[in-house]
Formats: sequence, C-alpha cells, structure tokens
Amino acid sequence: MAGLATTFGSGAMTNSINEIEAAEVILVSGSNTTEAHPQVARRIYAAKDRGAKLIVIDPRRTAIARLADLHLALKPGSDIPLINGLMKVILDENLADDLFIELRTENFFALRDYLYRLDLAEVYRQTGVAPEELRRAALLYGRAGKAVICYCLGVTQHVCGTANVEVLANLAMLTGNVEKEDAGVDPLRGQNNVQGACDMGALPGMLPGYQPVTDPEARQRFAAAWGVEPPAWPGRTLLAMTHGREPDSGDGPVSKSDSPAAKPGGAGGADQPGQPDPASGIRALLIMGENPLLSDPDLNGVAENFRRLDFLAVSDIFLTETAAQADVVFPAACFAEKDGCFTNTERRVQLISRAVAPPGQAKSDLEIIAALSQQLGYPMDYQSAAEVMEEIALLTPIYGGIYHDRLAGGWGLQWPCWDRQHPGTPYLHKYYFTRGRGRFAVAEHQPPAESTDADYPLLLNTGRVYHHYHTGSMTRHSAILNRECRHPLLQINPADARARQIAGGEAVRLISRRGEVEFKAELSQQVPPGMVYGNFHFAEAPINQLTTTASDRRARCPEYKICAVRLEKAGGDEGRRP
Repeated sequence: MAGLATTFGSGAMTNSINEIEAAEVILVSGSNTTEAHPQVARRIYAAKDRGAKLIVIDPRRTAIARLADLHLALKPGSDIPLINGLMKVILDENLADDLFIELRTENFFALRDYLYRLDLAEVYRQTGVAPEELRRAALLYGRAGKAVICYCLGVTQHVCGTANVEVLANLAMLTGNVEKEDAGVDPLRGQNNVQGACDMGALPGMLPGYQPVTDPEARQRFAAAWGVEPPAWPGRTLLAMTHGREPDSGDGPVSKSDSPAAKPGGAGGADQPGQPDPASGIRALLIMGENPLLSDPDLNGVAENFRRLDFLAVSDIFLTETAAQADVVFPAACFAEKDGCFTNTERRVQLISRAVAPPGQAKSDLEIIAALSQQLGYPMDYQSAAEVMEEIALLTPIYGGIYHDRLAGGWGLQWPCWDRQHPGTPYLHKYYFTRGRGRFAVAEHQPPAESTDADYPLLLNTGRVYHHYHTGSMTRHSAILNRECRHPLLQINPADARARQIAGGEAVRLISRRGEVEFKAELSQQVPPGMVYGNFHFAEAPINQLTTTASDRRARCPEYKICAVRLEKAGGDEGRRP
C-alpha cells in the first residue's frame, strides 16, 4: 500500500479481476498465482487462451512460470534493477507514452536521467537475467496496447518491498498502462479481507478510509460520531507488537525525518503530549483471527515476547498455536455464522448473511468487540452489522454509497462509491490520480538484509501450497486437504541435494542464524541451485523460526522471502545449535 500510495495516491488494486482476461500482455511478478490465487490464475489462463502474452518474474519455476511466454528467473531480491532495466529498454526503443507522461505525471525527468545512466551489463550481474531476455520482455510489455501487472508477496516481503512496488508503478505509468480498462497495477492480497481490514483503519496511522490520524479535521469527524476523539499519533506496527519492539529496517539507520514515526502509518514516537513511549513494552494484547506464533518471522522472538505479557486474549474459530498460549480465548463465529461484509482484492464490497447459528458460546466479531468495549467503559451498542455499515458510509467517503440494502442479492460494489446513486468504480484514476498527478520514484538496487556465507550458503524462500491456507488453522482440519498435502516439504534443487547426499523423501534439517527446523526433502527443478523453498502451513515444521525480522523501512513489512540457511541430513548432531 505504501508504494502505490506514494506513486498513485491510493494503495488499492487499480482495475478489476475480470479485466485481466482482456489484457494483451500480463506481467506477473512475485506471485505463485496458480497456488495462492487460483481464481485470478483462471483469468490469466483465459487471457492466454485468447492470445495474451504472459511474462512471469520469479526465482522459482512455478506452475504459472511454466505457462509463461517468458520467464525471467531473477536472483532473489533483485526486482528493482530488473524493472529499471525493462524501463531503460522501453525508453531506448521510444516505447514510452510521452503524452500520458506529460499530462498525468510528475518527476519523470529524474527517473529518465537515472535510467539513461543505467548500465545493462550491471543489471545482468545483479539479476542474472540475460540481456536478450530482458529486451524481449521490455518489447512485449512496451508495445502492448493494454498491459496489466499482477504482483504479490514475492514483491513486497523484502527490505525494499515499498521500492519494489514503486518501480512496478513506474513501469505502468511509463507506458500509459494506468487509468484505462484492461490494464493497470493489481496487488493480489495475501488473505481474503486484507483490503477491507485496511479500508477500516487496521493500519497504525490511519482512520477508516485512509484518513490520517494526524489530520485534525478527520479526528473531529470521528469524535463527533463516537463521542471520543481518536489519538493524534500513529500506533505500532504488527512486529512492534508481537516482538515487543520495532525490528531493524534492514537498510541502514533511519533518520528522524524519514522514520515511520514521522509518517502516517508508521510505528509511532513520543513526540506529542500524552503519546506513549515506543520503546516501552506492550503489557496486553488482543489477537483476532491471527496466528503470529506460526506466521510471524523469528518465532522464538515472538514466543519470548508473549511470555513477558501480563495478559493475552485471542479470538478465533479454532484453538491455534497462539490461542493455546492465551489467558482468555473468545470462541468466534466463522463466515457462515455471521452477517457483514468482505472487501476483496479488487475493492469489491460483498454482503455475507448468516447461514447457520454459531455453535456453543461462539459469537460474531461485532458481538465480541462490543462486549469488550462495554466492559472497558465505552458503550458500543450496535444492534446489527447493517447499522455499523451505515456509520461507515457516514464517516468514510470512499464507502459513502455502500449500504447493506444496495449489496443484497448482487455482486457488490467497488469503492470509491461516493453516494447512494453512485454505481461504484471498476477501475481507478480514470481522469486523475488520487494524489493529482502520478509521481515517478527513483529507486536503486538494495541487496537483501542477509547474505550467504560459508556457514549459511543457501537462500531460503517461503510461500504457500495449493491445498493449505496460511498457518493451516482451518485447512488442516480437512481430511481431504490433508490427504493431498500431509507433510511439510522442503524443495531442494537436485544439484544441491547431490552435493549433500540427500535423497528425495529423506528427513533434512534446515538451520539459520535464529533456529532450526526439520522437513522431508522434495527434489525439484522448480528451485534454482543455491535456493531452497518451504511453506509455513505446518506447526510441526515452523519455518518462520528461521526467517528474519529485518523489514522495509517505510512499510515495516518483514523480509520473509530471503534469509541465509544451511542444509544437512537430519538424525546426527553435527552442526546443530546448542
């Protein structure tokens, strides 16, 4: 969100999912779309059937990479020089949309001057992508009348994740592939209501509708409705809460002027009267529908911080690894047991209606939050989810025309939807960017926070598999899904396996500077030599014990996608940590 907000003014998917089918060229970057977003992948396959060209940027040869007309198998963490190289070729070949750039953007000349100086030989050294492949990809994308970019966590979960997003936005603006149908920049959200949660203020520096907490007029609007004024300072990021501190940014010291505390959405800072000291520990946590003891990086650090808490409450539909450590667990209703709305990755707000009653003592999220609020002394007494939606429409301009009665029986509405007569917005930035003019950002290559060495000679990449979802808290209760994917597997290139005398199906131990985990080996050409790949669905192989908390300086997203590891056969004690 931070990268698109900087360039476009809005961090949301610019176009609709169904528009992908009509694109002439589709560029997929850092997305294992077939396994992680199968409904979006279906649209990409349909576009291919209609003659669209597909470019995939990914270190691994995933299922969608095998389908691609061109697979750019870059070195992990080299997205910025790769995209800069594509743009340089587009400029050199006079494929830039000069009219769009002049009328709709700013800061182009700074980017142009940087790209003119860019050495493509250096791009090859940094990325490992051959110049002829780079040129083919640039010509495919640059000559397309309508080109769409889809990206996911393989782009964002790096110490330079925000800059990765900015250069993809640059590429779209350079060729005029924004502000029109069947084109645009489409972030694929990692979970089903990430977009809606962020829309509703689940960001440290934002009130609902991306209204900064630092904006006094916005605070006054909410104070008038709520009877209490929200704090005037940003809160803390996820890792600052689960680890008890703000983790290292991974890209050098952060000055006060550009620290997260100084920006909306940042981590906070004790600069204003009444603001808590960010260095002070958090004493109590309420966790809803999240399992950080399996999903956060450096799990040992999370567990240690949770042991220091005075109180931990968890609300969830199953007893997850995190809920098992809680002082109090609130049994929550699942999606089929409550009323409300979800907002999906294309900004589409859709109504859900209760199909069955919640079992036992389970309650909806609304009921749980309202009951807690009552106990804490604030009378939150909404009678229904529809009543909450009416308040959202009143206080959140982009949701101004979205009400339950308009959503019933239909496909939903895409925000911005300004009033009851507004039909919703299938694609953004039609006449102007949310910030006015789109802004080109200049970004240089930034290496990963952790590099390989003699002790840790391999890179670990993490992600998901088709049959399981996130930490498996739901899918691993399904006998059918467990039948399809029962064991945590580690993909290893056959060359790396031979060098260590490892056979397929053999137990192996993976060790990083933070811990060690055992897996079954899966020999696969999907991963290049020097890389191993595992998923984080299995509590018996908690791969995030290995990952680092080094994070992007602006978004504070951790670098899940790269850390240094070593690999050995399991069973012996050689090389084990004490």
